[in-house]
Amino acid sequence: MHDLNEELLHQAIENVKANLIRLTQLEMVTEDQAAQVMDKIQVSAVMEDAVSEADLVIEAVTENLELKQKLFRDLDNLCPERTILGSNTSTLLPSKLATVTKRPEKVLVIHYINPPYLIPLVEIVRHADTADETVTAVYDLLIKIGKRPVVLQKEVPGFIVNRLQVALLRESLSIVERGIASPQDVDTVIKTSLGRRWAAAGIFAVLDFGGWDVLSAVTANLLPEIESSTELSSLL
Repeated sequence: MHDLNEELLHQAIENVKANLIRLTQLEMVTEDQAAQVMDKIQVSAVMEDAVSEADLVIEAVTENLELKQKLFRDLDNLCPERTILGSNTSTLLPSKLATVTKRPEKVLVIHYINPPYLIPLVEIVRHADTADETVTAVYDLLIKIGKRPVVLQKEVPGFIVNRLQVALLRESLSIVERGIASPQDVDTVIKTSLGRRWAAAGIFAVLDFGGWDVLSAVTANLLPEIESSTELSSLL
């Protein structure tokens, strides 16, 4: 693990320890497992030391394209030819990062969902030049460590999670703005119905239960009424 200075690395280690304590209290890991995790983490404030022998690097700097491109240039120069370069960006396209490297076939997005030690999903986003072997290697690794990866075959802003999240947020804000319901009641609806339902079965699986003829009628009636504005909500 690499960061800009020893202070940040120390804080990162303390965060990992705190998360492991929580997971141990929840009986999701044993104390022995938690101890093994700490033994496997090495830190360095010198990026070359951290990546010079790496098979895979995942960056998680702030969501700034120029900063990420500079980092990918540096990684391209410091890492072995075999190294896969991944980005934990939640919105930026992998092609924008691949273009500054000499290994576009080994560049892709590996987007974890917060909090990543609890949420199993990871979005893998390839661009037009990402090699199948790169996608397969990352997918297999994520499966091996217990994650639930999905692969986007085309790059789009926001990927899957944030596109769905923003679509639902736009309608939720509209409901509040129009005085239909309070933010608290909208949250209650999510927590006590849709959230539980979608946790058990995805949106397409759930719709199979309702019948596609009914869904078609409901959708046709609601689409003209649902918020479609491209302007930022004043509530935000």
